[in-house]
Amino acid sequence: MEPYKARTAGSNPASSRSLLVTALALIVIFLAIVLLFFAFSSIAPVFTGKCVAEVDIDQELAVDGVQPSLLSSGVPGSEDIADTIRGLNSRNDVGSVLIVIDSPGGSVVATHDIYDAIKSLNKPSVAYLSETAASGGYYVASGTDYIISDPDTLTGSIGVITQVTDLSGLMGMVGVNVTSITSGPYKDMGSPYRNMTPQEQAMLQSIVNDTYQEFRSVVIDNRGSRLNMTAFNEVADGRVLSGRQALAVGLVDQLGSKRDAILKTAQLANISATSADDVPMCPVTITISQGNGGGLFNVEGLIQALQERANGMTLSFR
Repeated sequence: MEPYKARTAGSNPASSRSLLVTALALIVIFLAIVLLFFAFSSIAPVFTGKCVAEVDIDQELAVDGVQPSLLSSGVPGSEDIADTIRGLNSRNDVGSVLIVIDSPGGSVVATHDIYDAIKSLNKPSVAYLSETAASGGYYVASGTDYIISDPDTLTGSIGVITQVTDLSGLMGMVGVNVTSITSGPYKDMGSPYRNMTPQEQAMLQSIVNDTYQEFRSVVIDNRGSRLNMTAFNEVADGRVLSGRQALAVGLVDQLGSKRDAILKTAQLANISATSADDVPMCPVTITISQGNGGGLFNVEGLIQALQERANGMTLSFR
């Protein structure tokens, strides 16, 4: 008689096949669930209807953002905002976009980033001008299809500015002398350690004038026949306007509240609603990109911001 042999775990071929079939079945079920999720996401608007996406721009416009820290929730850069706006083009649930602006403007380049993203939208867009929508803030708003302003919004301020700090007098008082070795006479133009020459001032003025003309052209192209050109030529000198004054010039289409803006944005997307409370709103999150100064107290971001303000000249819509 042969001695008894105990069966070891896994020695049964049928059991191994059963485990393999079960694992494959689970994988297939998981993939099916994922596919169903994406399929439902794409057709969900057919059943649930479209919604209004709200993007808030409530800061000075700058290319570089600041990472969140213990002391701050962070500030998105213009590329972060622009990427968020462009991303709405691929969202089937978004019927139209509301841009809520509370900004004094800022960097010319940052303004262009956000403006270009708004112009790239393949959905109707409305701008609501809140507390302040001046200079670059208005530039951005002009890219939308319709502008609603609070009657007491501070807007307009159509113009360009660049500033150069002259510390030469202070340096002389404290006995500090800075010598620049340059490859050309204008290489250190804008240096805070010496007075600007008339020729340098003329060069900077020509750049400011060129950028200003571009600002004017953008407003004229976007507002078209809605713009009172006689009034526009009078106020396009950098002055700030109230919402009521902006309406008289044709810089905005309507005076109202944010609720009015929500309802108008819904109407442009053919979303049926009798009040702002009836309008379905889409969730929108602006993600702050990495590498813009982080840390517990965000000291790096603060130092970077101070250095950028101290170094050289920048053109600003503000």
